[in-house]
Amino acid sequence: MASDRYARIAAPGLAYRRWRRFSSNPLSMLGLAIFVLLVVVAAVGPLLVTQDSLQQVLAERLMPPNAAHWFGTDQLGRDILSRLVYGSRLTLAIAILVVVLVVPVELLIGTVAGYCGGIVDQALMRVTDVALAFPKIVLALAFAAALGPGVLDAVLPLSITPWPPYARLARAESLRLTQADYIHAARLQGASHLRILLRYIVPLCSSSVIVRATLDMAGIILAFAGLGFLGLGAQPPSPEWG
Repeated sequence: MASDRYARIAAPGLAYRRWRRFSSNPLSMLGLAIFVLLVVVAAVGPLLVTQDSLQQVLAERLMPPNAAHWFGTDQLGRDILSRLVYGSRLTLAIAILVVVLVVPVELLIGTVAGYCGGIVDQALMRVTDVALAFPKIVLALAFAAALGPGVLDAVLPLSITPWPPYARLARAESLRLTQADYIHAARLQGASHLRILLRYIVPLCSSSVIVRATLDMAGIILAFAGLGFLGLGAQPPSPEWG
């Protein structure tokens, strides 16, 4: 279709304009720099620290920061800096995995509800309202307690609990986009509902959902740390931020 050809031609220019708008915001660039720093620390940090994150030296327990242990040691004499660096790998991996699992499914649910409307919209949004009625941390603790302790078992409750806001946001964006002129033009050209949904609605709704997911990654990290603190996340002696 002609619209597809024009969209492919305009895609690089659109990406460049979005990057220019993003880079013109100092706070956005600061957030990006912090995120990149965390990823770099998680990727190459273990190659730079000299202390073993699992080694226990009881004679050096609860030491203050010094030349050998920059952040001090914990109650078992383990180097806190090493455990923070090694733990960043697991914690960031869990946060990214949860976002990757949640965003595509709930983006599709929200866009289907907004585009189809009627009974489909009502049914999906009532399920969303029921899920919103429960506190996320309570649901996460309930699922984690039922599944048992472990890293992979913590991913499921963390993936189930945050989805309603994503679906609501995607539905709101879809309701707005459905009435756009280019959507009507696509219908006049004979595009099917599935093609309109997957080719136009979902990609255009994804930016808002991705921004929301980026903001929620901090909450996911805190929730995973809380599960670890309660003994339902990563099990000792695995280092993680909980």
